[in-house]
Amino acid sequence: MNPRPTRPTALEPMLQRLFVAALVLGLSVEAKGNGDPPGPPSSDAENCAEGAIDAVQRRYRSIRDLSARFTQTTRSVALGNRPSSPVLESAGSVVFAKPGKMRWSYEQPDESLVVSDGKILWLYDPVHREAQRLSVAQGETLSGAAIQFLLGEGDIEGEFRVTVEFCDAADARLELIPRRPASYEKLRIRTDPRSGEILATTVVDLLGNVTEVSFTEIRSNLDPPSELFRFDPPSGVRVIDLDASRGAGGGRN
Repeated sequence: MNPRPTRPTALEPMLQRLFVAALVLGLSVEAKGNGDPPGPPSSDAENCAEGAIDAVQRRYRSIRDLSARFTQTTRSVALGNRPSSPVLESAGSVVFAKPGKMRWSYEQPDESLVVSDGKILWLYDPVHREAQRLSVAQGETLSGAAIQFLLGEGDIEGEFRVTVEFCDAADARLELIPRRPASYEKLRIRTDPRSGEILATTVVDLLGNVTEVSFTEIRSNLDPPSELFRFDPPSGVRVIDLDASRGAGGGRN
């Protein structure tokens, strides 16, 4: 699976990036409850995990925007008699701003861009001089938790069943299973349980493909200009409207 927005239309890799964005910046300030009967934690690990989730929500309560360097690794599984794809690696910088604004600037192995102003999402491939456009509110593509998190309204415990992979005073690794039908199987996050800072996220899709993103040089509340989250296709770039072309199979120049 290609980890960057190149031809053909890359809806699934795009969804993975959106869920990463959701987990990094879209957490709700208030827990909404999940309908399950309350009960005492069954282990120290669960106590630790509960504290880690609370720390994440507390940290992002006061954050308006966030920037970081990232590295992304995608591992694709074999299908039928096809051999598994090689591990694909990419790197660059990312900026998020509430609600739902983001700009992924891929630098390696090739330049590309994923940018959203909270309403329109663009995937720009300068190598092929092609830009793909999609409404963020497209329910068919960004269903369930994706929309909620991107709008800054998501609730981690309300949207996911959380289990503990590992948790101690310095490192928490949690697995999140969606409570509603989704286009992915599970999410994993690695966080500092003391500060609530998310250090890495992993998306496992329904086929078992795994995309992991790690963050460094994290900075917050820098007030990036709104123009950073808008995209105007350069002259001569082919624009594909995914809202229309998925049904009609077309694009425009």
